Amino acid sequence: ERAATALRGGRKAALILAGRALRAGALEAAGRIAAATGAALLSQTAPRTARGAGRTVAPRIPYAVEQAVAALAGFEVAICVGGGQPVAFFAYPGKPSRLLPPGCEVIELAGPGHDLDATLEALAGKVGAGPGAPFARGRLAQRDIPAPAGPLDADTVSIAVARALPQDAIVCDESITSGGRLAALAPSLPPHDHLMLTGGAIGIGIPLAAGAAIACPDRKVIALQADGSGMYTVQGLWTQARENLDIVTIVLANRAYAILQGEMRNVGVNRFGRNASRMLDLGDPALDWCALANGMGVEAGRAETVEEFTALLDAALSRRGPFLIEALI
Repeated sequence: ERAATALRGGRKAALILAGRALRAGALEAAGRIAAATGAALLSQTAPRTARGAGRTVAPRIPYAVEQAVAALAGFEVAICVGGGQPVAFFAYPGKPSRLLPPGCEVIELAGPGHDLDATLEALAGKVGAGPGAPFARGRLAQRDIPAPAGPLDADTVSIAVARALPQDAIVCDESITSGGRLAALAPSLPPHDHLMLTGGAIGIGIPLAAGAAIACPDRKVIALQADGSGMYTVQGLWTQARENLDIVTIVLANRAYAILQGEMRNVGVNRFGRNASRMLDLGDPALDWCALANGMGVEAGRAETVEEFTALLDAALSRRGPFLIEALI
C-alpha cells in the first residue's frame, strides 16, 4: 500500500528492479506499473535479464559512480524490487557509496527471497495496471540493424552480433569495458536472455557460458569475453570441448586490463609507473587466443577486420559445438 501511495502521489518516482524481477513475467508487470504511473523504470546489475523486441526495457544504472549519481538525480521516491537500494560497487575515496539523492524516500518492497512476480502483480493491481493493461516496452517488433562499417572495434563487434543474434539465444556477457553497444541495440533484437556477473569481480564469462549451454542445450549461447578476465578461467574452454557445448565465444582482445586501469584512476592513481603499467598490459607477450582454444580442443579463428569477423560469426552460428573468435579490437 505504501508503494502504491507513493506512485500515485505525484512525486518523481523510480521503480528499481534487481535479481528475478528482471525475468520476463516480472518485467512485464513492472512495465505495466511504469505505463500506468509514469514512474521511471531502472535496473541494477542482474544475473539474468529478459531482453529483445516486445519486452519491457529497464535501463541499467551505470557502473561508474558519477554516472550513476547523475542518472538517479532528482528522484524523490525509489521503490526497490528484488534487491536493496543501489550502492557503488566499491568504496572509492571522496565518492558516495549511496547512489540515490539525499532526501529520496526508499521503499524496499521485496527482496531476493520473496515472490517477485506476485509482488509486482499485487502492486500493479493497486495502481490499476493489472494483466492486460498497456505496458512500457522498447519496441513492438524487431527491426533490421544496418551492417557494421569501419574498423573492427567494440562497437562494430556488437553491431555484427546484434545482426546475427538467433531467436531465443543466451548472451553471456563479460565484455567488461567493450560491450555497451549491444545493450543499446537489445530492444530491436529477437527475444533473448542476457546473463552476467553482478558483484564487480571478473572471470565468470567462460564457465557461465558452459553452464548456460548445459542447462539449455537447445539454445545457442554467445559469450562476449574480455581477454583479460578470460584468462582467469580459460580452462573452461576444455570443458566446452569435452561436452561439445553449443557456444560461440567472442574474445574482445584489446590486450589490456582496461577495467583495472579504470579502477586505478577511481582511487586517484592517474599516472602509472612502469611496473604498474606492465601488470595491466597483456601485450608482452601478446596472448594467442586461437592457440589457447585449439590446445583445449576448441576450433578458433582470428579477425582483424569487420569482414573477417562477420564471416567467422556467420560460420560459427551455422554449426553446433564450441567455436572461439578472437576479435582484435
